[in-house]
Amino acid sequence: MSLLRPLAAIGATVLLAAVSAQADNWPTRPIRVISPFPAGSASDTTARVVLDSVSQVIGQPMVLETKPGAGGVVGFADVAKAEPDGYTYVTSSTSLGTGSVLHRHLPYDPVKDFVPVVMFGVQPNVLVASKESGFKTLADLVAAAKAKPGALTFASAGIGSSSHMAGERLRLAANIDVRHVPFRDGGLTEVMAGRIDYYFIPLAAAAAALGSGKLTVLAVSSPKRVALLPDAPSVVEAGYPNAVFRFWVGLSAPARTPAAIVSRVHDATEKALQDPGLKERLAKLGVEPVPMSVDAFGKYVRDDIAGTAELAKQANIEPLD
Repeated sequence: MSLLRPLAAIGATVLLAAVSAQADNWPTRPIRVISPFPAGSASDTTARVVLDSVSQVIGQPMVLETKPGAGGVVGFADVAKAEPDGYTYVTSSTSLGTGSVLHRHLPYDPVKDFVPVVMFGVQPNVLVASKESGFKTLADLVAAAKAKPGALTFASAGIGSSSHMAGERLRLAANIDVRHVPFRDGGLTEVMAGRIDYYFIPLAAAAAALGSGKLTVLAVSSPKRVALLPDAPSVVEAGYPNAVFRFWVGLSAPARTPAAIVSRVHDATEKALQDPGLKERLAKLGVEPVPMSVDAFGKYVRDDIAGTAELAKQANIEPLD
């Protein structure tokens, strides 16, 4: 009998034992979490709140490191090539799908190079209009857009951002001709000044501006109203169910991260998300936790990436490079 087969079996056994030991001893040092977007962004803000609590459950600091650039590509690429040892993660979000829409050649595969670990939660975008626009409802906005095709403008935090995609969903659902104006900083000041007509801003990023008195909240992009804005109708209530858009934030690891470690991070995060104090902090950001298994979250991410690609096709969003 050839010695190759027994030797291969022994090698596999040793490897499995090493992986098992690694998982059993994990974690023995601080855990690095890359935020591919700047501090203050919706995904970064949500992650900071959640990871602070998860660190306490795990027993090691989960250190969030901002590494923005190229619409999240820089941070995602860093994690995709990281050692899959359970000590490097990335705050994944809806932007994981938009990256593949905006770039023909990414330095990573958004599906194959990551393991979705756990969902932090979802939040709607808030449709706000300048007070100077005179819009009181979403119906007012749609009527104005139909009366003057091409005249109305909506801001976004850039092509492919959640604000852009939410705006495109409404444009397609309401069949209106409006102009998209992307801004590096999101363009909220332009809307508040009346130079841009409206903006679908993530709820976590909108909180501070909503009390300025310069904006009118027309709707939220969720299927139903949210507790933080009880007087704002959902886009479904307003008659546009196809305009539903919810920004999700979660945690992903490099592919081949041991399943046992992935499960431990998932379970620790789910435990942290049950804490009433954390739930309250997330509620103030408009973030709703959505408990789901590792497998269910993986399917959610894959479906979201596919849905984003379909939306980009319908909206004629072309890759930037």
